[in-house]
This record gives sequence, C-alpha cells and structure tokens, in this order.
Amino acid sequence: MTEVLLYTLGIVLFAFGLLVSIAWHELGHLSTAKLFGIRVPQYMVGFGPTIWSKKRGETEYGIKAIPAGGYIRMIGMFPPGDDGRIEARSTSPWRSMIEDAREASYEELKPGDETRLFYTRRPWKRVIVMFAGPFMNLVLAAALFFGSMMTLGIEGQTTGVAGVQKCVIEQSEKRETCAPGDPVSPAFKAGLKEGDKIVAFNGTPVSDWDVLSDRIRDTIGPATVTVERAGQRIDLHPTLVTNKVPKKDEDGRVVQPLAYIDAGYLGFASKTEVAPLTFGETTDRMTDLLENGVHSVIALPGKIPGLWDATFGDGERADDSPVGVVGAARLTGELMTVDAPPERILVMFMNLLVMFNVSLFLFNMLPLLPLDGGHIAGALWESVRRHTARIFKRPDPGPFDVARLMPAAYVVAGVFVCFTLLVLAADIVNPVKLT
Repeated sequence: MTEVLLYTLGIVLFAFGLLVSIAWHELGHLSTAKLFGIRVPQYMVGFGPTIWSKKRGETEYGIKAIPAGGYIRMIGMFPPGDDGRIEARSTSPWRSMIEDAREASYEELKPGDETRLFYTRRPWKRVIVMFAGPFMNLVLAAALFFGSMMTLGIEGQTTGVAGVQKCVIEQSEKRETCAPGDPVSPAFKAGLKEGDKIVAFNGTPVSDWDVLSDRIRDTIGPATVTVERAGQRIDLHPTLVTNKVPKKDEDGRVVQPLAYIDAGYLGFASKTEVAPLTFGETTDRMTDLLENGVHSVIALPGKIPGLWDATFGDGERADDSPVGVVGAARLTGELMTVDAPPERILVMFMNLLVMFNVSLFLFNMLPLLPLDGGHIAGALWESVRRHTARIFKRPDPGPFDVARLMPAAYVVAGVFVCFTLLVLAADIVNPVKLT
C-alpha cells in the first residue's frame, strides 16, 4: 500500500512540475509581449476544456484540462493579406489554412488595437517575445540543476577502496568469481585492503578518482601506491598488469555502447559517496547536458524504427529511447519507490525536470512553425530583407507574412502529433524502466 502511495505521489509531483514548467514558459512570452505593448487576451496552461480562469485587466488567465502544453493569444500574429483583408475567403484548402490562421489572429481585435498588433513590432522585439518562452525553460533548468548539484550533489567515485579483486579478470568477461589459473591481482598481492584511501600514486598526490584512474591505466609494471590506513600513511608496491578495461571518452566517461581497450590494471573497486559539486564542475556538467540534448534531437529520427519495433514488434526498448510525458511520469513514480536516501531521490527527480525543460528549450528553438523557433526565423528573415532593401535603396518589402507558411506548419504539427502518439504507445506498452 505504501509503495502505491509513493508511486502515485511521484506522478502527482511530476504533473505539478510539468504545469510549472509550462506556465513558466508562457510567462516568458506574456511578460515580454506586455513589455512591448502587444495586447494579450489569453494566458492558458494546458489545452481542452477550461477548468479555471480569471480575467485580470485585459488578459484572461486560466488552466485547461489537458496538461500537454500551453499558449498565450496575442493580437495580430500575422499581417493582413496582400489586399489588406484578414477574413477567410478562399475555397482552396491550402489557401484556407493561411487565411484561417490570419483571421484567427484578429478574432479579438478591438478599437485601438491597431497599434498593439504583434506583427507591427520591430523584428528584434518579436524575436525577444518568441525566444523568451524557451529561454525561461533554460533558466528554470539551470536553476534546478545548479541548485541540486551545488547543494545536494551527486554520487561519484572517490579514491577510497570499497573492495579488492583477488584475481585478474578481463572486465569484458563480466564475471566476478575467480577461476583456476587466473593470476593474482596486483592490488591483492601488494596488500591493498578495503577501507584504504589512496592519497598518492608514484609519489604524486591524488584526490580525484578520474586522475587516479587515468594514472593507473597509463602504468604497466612496478608502481608505488600510498594509502591512508588507520590514520597512517603506508606505501604499497604493486606491479600493474595489462587488462581489458572499458574505454573512456575525452571527458573521462565510459563510452556507450561498451568498448574495451588494453590498459594498466590494479584490481580494486572504488568507494562512492555523494558530494556537492563546485560551480565550475556544475557548469561543465550543464554544458555537457545541453550538448547531449542537441545530439539527441539530431539523432531523434534515427530512433523511430527502434521505437516502432519496441512498441509493435518484439524489440527491446533502448535505455536512450525517447520518453514522453506518460513515460516520464512513470519513471518519477518508480523513483519514489526506490530504496535510497531522500536526498538522492530528490536529486534524480530534479534532474528529470531539468531534462524536460532542456527538451522544451531545444525543441522550441527548431526553426519550424508552429514552434517558437519558426516565428523567430520569420522575424529574422524579415529583418534581413528590410536591411538588404535599405542597403540597395529598394522599396521596403514590408513585414514577412509568416501565415504563408501555415500549410508547412500543419505538416510539421502532424509529424509531431504522430511522433507523440508513437512515444505514448511505447510508454504504455513497453516503457523505459528506471532500473
């Protein structure tokens, strides 16, 4: 019963974090739109039927039933047509898409709004309004990440000794039991013991696991390992041997999928502990998180076949498979039932929200309508056109009519809807497990 309550609590907490993230995103659009004098009739979190709303000033604030996004409604998102008209009047399906979008952006036009239309603002102001939403997600992600990493920290390897391997086993074999004929490990032969803390390697002080690991890997033959044991420093003299060990990337992380290389081997397990990170270490990790996010977005199309096979075939769901809102909620529910210290669960929960907000930022920056990045691209293109005309002393081409791109926007929206439904099905049929 307790486990069910904890699982439910995890889902509720994620839903709340999701709503806050969406509301924060839309607040970025709202605040900058009002700053530049654009009239905003609506600020809504969610889609579908309205659960609650209240009008304050000229804007209606509300929450809708489906927490899958949000929006603000700005007057005059698109300029009038070439003939100056804004109402729909065509029987062509493609042309109707353009005219319907244009008409919808003027639905709540009131006397005096002529000077408060979105499209009449200078391109740089429109860029700020559209960029402010995704930027708020990036700010929230950074605040959560820096807050959790620099206060609670993360579990990491140290130079302490958690255990000593008795024999040399190729790590690619993935076995733990020594077999007859396995040579004695250098650490065991030299007298390294559980509870020791390695403080120097070949006379050079070490306090960081990554540094110690690299020095061990680079050494084959006699070495001097200085340890702290019961308050005393003791020099041990192992002879390191060659072994198959996991390959690391340039950042010191084990590459995935696993690959193995020949390197120096001592033969012990390092102790892990939770410790806060410095500002510099957190910045490096945040940078890595953003880089990995960009690579994940680029690699997304290539993961669709595997996702389809895991959903409708007999394929396994990959650990790095795309996860939707339902999948993330399930992961959060599982997280709350894990037998681990509360601070570790809190860090992992906050990291899930961090990744969600980073994803919102990256996806919305794609230069495609109806995403924010599509409107940003339209405003930038208008600026280029107008500056080019001014340089060559040509007539001002006027505002760029983003509404003309609405047919393409419907196609993009259709692709996103199909992808979202596929991820939803995968999260239900074959979900990613926390383990």
